[in-house]
Amino acid sequence: MNTNIEQRIPNFIDLLLDMVFLVDETGRIVFANAACERILGYPPSSLIGHPMIELVLPEDRERTRAEAAKVMGGEGRIGFENRYRHKDGHVVHLTWSARWVDGDRLRLGVARDITRQKRVETMQAAVYAVSEATQNAADADALFAELHHIVASLIPVTAVAVATCHGTSDELSFSYRHLWPDDEAGTPVGSSLCTDVLAGGKARMLEGKALPACWKDDGYLLILPLTTRNGPVGVAMLKTPPGETYSGIDRELMEFIAAQAAIAIERTRLKAELLQAALYDELTRLPNRRLLYDRTRQALARCQRKQSRLGLLYVDVDDFKQINDSFGHASGDLLLREFATRLAGTVRASDTVARLAGDEFVVLMEDVSDETDVLAVIAKIREALAPAITLENAEARITASVGIALYPDHGNDIEQLLRHADQAMYRAKQDL
Repeated sequence: MNTNIEQRIPNFIDLLLDMVFLVDETGRIVFANAACERILGYPPSSLIGHPMIELVLPEDRERTRAEAAKVMGGEGRIGFENRYRHKDGHVVHLTWSARWVDGDRLRLGVARDITRQKRVETMQAAVYAVSEATQNAADADALFAELHHIVASLIPVTAVAVATCHGTSDELSFSYRHLWPDDEAGTPVGSSLCTDVLAGGKARMLEGKALPACWKDDGYLLILPLTTRNGPVGVAMLKTPPGETYSGIDRELMEFIAAQAAIAIERTRLKAELLQAALYDELTRLPNRRLLYDRTRQALARCQRKQSRLGLLYVDVDDFKQINDSFGHASGDLLLREFATRLAGTVRASDTVARLAGDEFVVLMEDVSDETDVLAVIAKIREALAPAITLENAEARITASVGIALYPDHGNDIEQLLRHADQAMYRAKQDL
């Protein structure tokens, strides 16, 4: 360094918390104060003669060069932000103030480390992004994909796997995978490790601690327990590109994201459970009255547009009260579940089988040609019900009475169609 310049630099400059650099016209460092080692990890003497731009993250070099050109052109600058690579590999965020010292042909820069501030901002943005993803995701699959996108915007990731569990069970299912390989047995690589973490490390997981581990020789694996106050919901695994590593700051951020993701997963599950409870019958898992009405209205709207026909069957179990009285309510519930299963097996995937209440069921069929199509389904129902149903201590044979309603022949809305089919069912029951 020029001796004259060295003599003009005050001794107290090494006491400053901010970095101070002098850079010549070629972009090489001619002076760096002691704060460089604290912020970037490099002793000042090791930086003399080193191109300043090489310390900058590659993604920020083009705009850093453009900014340096402005400063060298006499334009002072306060508050320029860019990113540098620390000696240990992690990213450091700096905000610069710089000006051109024309007499010495040097660029004077003072930089402050704002990494913690940026991390707080990133965490806040991540919380918002995760919250938004939770609100907008149609289901768990969409949620996992959006969370993967959020993580990939923060750190380099080559593969992601999310294994989830339900309740107190230690059994994991890989709900989401992106470029995650299988082992020779055809199971996801690391699945046994995830199971061990979940089964043997629940106490550690509930503390929100990450469990990093080296993975082969071509990358780095980070295992993140996904936990809430109610316990673990699963495990996430992230893998970096070869040569990359997760710094302590990266791990801290990912632990934070994992905690938010766990809450999001729990909320998504709760939303799905509430939707299931609102729209499906708890005993048979068939659509309930509310969902049947909604689907029928939609089906009627389609039929009106296409000028097509719709069939509705009202199905009632014969002598169900007698079965309940003879075998007990537990056997009655078992019979209804088996009845529902057999009934659902007789229709197309596009049709709807719903439980209205008690032993009353409805079958909704779109695009039927005439009553012949409906009668063919009734024949299938009777065939499916023919085998005896095994209850707890005995076998029971069961039949059903069926009433038919057709759109538009017997009504233009669901209430009219249900009323007609219900009356037809009672007439059929009286004929037994």
